[in-house]
Amino acid sequence: MPIPGNLLSATTESVDPNTSGWAAKLNATLLKGTGGRNGDGCLVVRSVAAGEVQARTVSSYPVTAGTVYYAFADTSGSVPERIGIRWLSAAGTEVAISWSLTTLAASSGWHRVSVAAAAPVGATQAQVLLSSTPAAGAVSHFWENVYLGQPIRTTGNLLPFTTESTEVDASGWAAVVNATISRQVPVVNWAVTNYLAGGHTLAMTAVAAGNASILAVDRPTVTPGQEYLAYAYLQPPTVASTAWIELRYYDANGNQIQATRSVLAPPTPATGMYRQRVSATAPANAATCSLAAGLDGASAGQVLRLETVAILAAPELQSGSVLPYADASFEQGVGGWTVASGVATLARTSPWGASGFSGSYALAVTSSTATQSVIRSAKVPVTEALNWRALIYAHPAAGTWSTVTVRVRWYSAADADLGASTGTTCLVPGSSWYAMQSDQEAPAGATQAAIEIVPAASSAGAVLHLDSIALWEVLPLTTVAADSSRGYVTLTLRELPLDSTLTVYRAGSDGARTLVRGTAGLIDGQAVISDLLVLEDHEAPLGRPVSYRIEIRDADGDLSTRGSDTVSLALDDINLAWLKDPGNPQRNLRVMVEKAPDWQRPIEQATHVVRKRRNKVIFSGRRQGLEGDLSVWTRSDEERESLHLLLDSGNVLLWQAAPGMGVDDMYVAVGQAAEGRTSPLAQDEWRAWTLPLVQQDMPTTTGVNGAAGRTWRDVLTEFATVADVLDVYDTTEDLLLDRRG
Repeated sequence: MPIPGNLLSATTESVDPNTSGWAAKLNATLLKGTGGRNGDGCLVVRSVAAGEVQARTVSSYPVTAGTVYYAFADTSGSVPERIGIRWLSAAGTEVAISWSLTTLAASSGWHRVSVAAAAPVGATQAQVLLSSTPAAGAVSHFWENVYLGQPIRTTGNLLPFTTESTEVDASGWAAVVNATISRQVPVVNWAVTNYLAGGHTLAMTAVAAGNASILAVDRPTVTPGQEYLAYAYLQPPTVASTAWIELRYYDANGNQIQATRSVLAPPTPATGMYRQRVSATAPANAATCSLAAGLDGASAGQVLRLETVAILAAPELQSGSVLPYADASFEQGVGGWTVASGVATLARTSPWGASGFSGSYALAVTSSTATQSVIRSAKVPVTEALNWRALIYAHPAAGTWSTVTVRVRWYSAADADLGASTGTTCLVPGSSWYAMQSDQEAPAGATQAAIEIVPAASSAGAVLHLDSIALWEVLPLTTVAADSSRGYVTLTLRELPLDSTLTVYRAGSDGARTLVRGTAGLIDGQAVISDLLVLEDHEAPLGRPVSYRIEIRDADGDLSTRGSDTVSLALDDINLAWLKDPGNPQRNLRVMVEKAPDWQRPIEQATHVVRKRRNKVIFSGRRQGLEGDLSVWTRSDEERESLHLLLDSGNVLLWQAAPGMGVDDMYVAVGQAAEGRTSPLAQDEWRAWTLPLVQQDMPTTTGVNGAAGRTWRDVLTEFATVADVLDVYDTTEDLLLDRRG
């Protein structure tokens, strides 16, 4: 699949099926190689003689001076390399070249190189440059998975791109104690689809023996009471020292009021990049936050590298869960969990990545004897008389365990113990990860709850790992609601199993089923990546009852189904009709109908006159769909502009008239549209439109465009003023879709 937002063509990006997107620029011949990552092909840049070798994209791509652009590629070779962006004027003259740093070492394995820079004054076009410097001729260097475009950022990150990635410079960071800051490009083999990871890393070097630390300069604002998650990929030194990251909160005067540290437990030896997470709730007087990183017990000259640094609102491991991220994931320790009774001890698993259902760590419960223990979470808020579900994932890591019971203990607002629910007891055979859940109703007066897990060890020294723990109010698995004023039905699917596939049908009263559209097209075998899915079905019919059938197929191919209640969309005024763009529902518009089409159904025919015969011989094709002119009015300048926007793309539209008007819902292509005035008065805002319609099939591959998780927080992080936003986006729709001018 092409890299999202890439200005390069798919052929240039992946070097499949040929090298037509590339040209030799200096001392090079180009060949097509095999064994690539983004498709089988890769670009072979072979030196003609000793010295620097360069290849460039054949095409030049439009850029705007002052805007930051980003380029990366995966590469492999016998010498270090670098990547550059070549800036060109409108006349094709070279204005400047922005080069990355050179990789610290050569590697025959695929690794990432990248560069980001603002387009200089006078630049209107850009090319990607690939460079290496072999010591002889006939030396091959390999390139693949090339990107040029806007910076690719972590959605929801409170830190700006320059701090998240250090691809431009290291100005987003400052030394705190015993440290210097630089940028380096180590050899790192990132996953081919990890587009957030670049080549440059932030390098903190300890000046002398002792503790060393650095701090992000940015101070993004936070909301008191909101839990935030921070993370960074860390590459610690191979010589023993303790690497950590720390989420810090500050008050309105800039005084640090809280710091939460998460220590990396790397494998031995530690040679790779390890993502370390830390989370904490912003205290009542918190105004801003930042992220620190460092080494304790460092030796002089030791280096800690950071990549893909982010601070964002802590995600829910299960939608609606009231358990804090730190207590659910164990990424920084045991959180608020304690041993209420028994001999069990609690610790975070070690080393990094040794065990975990979600993330890099789990909670290790160790029982020194073959007995039962009770471990309990911190208290979390709940509401009485509602049904709550507790969920844990458990993995017997050593020894044997007979059973694990999951239950909830309830408390009043005054912390009075209201007792524990009966809970659910599960057997724990084997050594897999097991999902265990228990439902219970909160008793009268309950305002707080704690999850209790009761593991029963059947051997001394048994170890049980726990992870991804959640507690949430049980809501219907499937809900549906009609919004007639906006012309769509909202379908909400909860507790979807991850690592399964999903198919969603809209079912009419006659039993006919139609696939429902999602972000990637019709939802037919779509991978489930979140336990919660909210769909807006803008193609639901008007005035006819519909329900939804959901089919879920697990990794083994087993099928389960769900059904929804029946709903119906209404259109109160029969003189109105909807014109909808299935892929861009923000453009949908209700218009007043002047006259419905008088339909024609064309047919291709070949007529032959046979001598001495009275009747002609006619060969006919299949009769085609409906064609006719729809006459509508727009009643205001706003409606007129909205109809222009709807028609501008030339996309297939959906026309929906009120029930009983003798017209079925119809997908149509609109030909040359005519806009006329209805009155000689210049100030009259009414317009009469003639829209030539040709019936079309339902688009099957068109997905619903949207913000892709972006919020106003992402806009505020990236742009300092409204003027900056206006310089980048031409319309509010461009802002919604992050479509930059």
